[in-house]
Amino acid sequence: MKNIAENNLIRFINISRRKDGMFANFKAKGVKGGSAFSATVCVDISEAEVNPGDTLEKIIEECARIAVRDFRTSELQFEGLGAI
Repeated sequence: MKNIAENNLIRFINISRRKDGMFANFKAKGVKGGSAFSATVCVDISEAEVNPGDTLEKIIEECARIAVRDFRTSELQFEGLGAI
């Protein structure tokens, strides 16, 4: 598990409905540079260019592509680190 491409895992959890829309929820886990990480990614189904009437597999696949793309390009920082 030394290579991030070999150990990253993004797993579909569920589809949830809230007041502001429907979301596909994923959990991302992996190891990079000696640190283990875990994150939750929620993708708005309306942004995935799919309809709620499409098959569940198509909705999950399109939302997963968005989740992977956005998770790879995200820059994380410590909360409150600027106060130090």
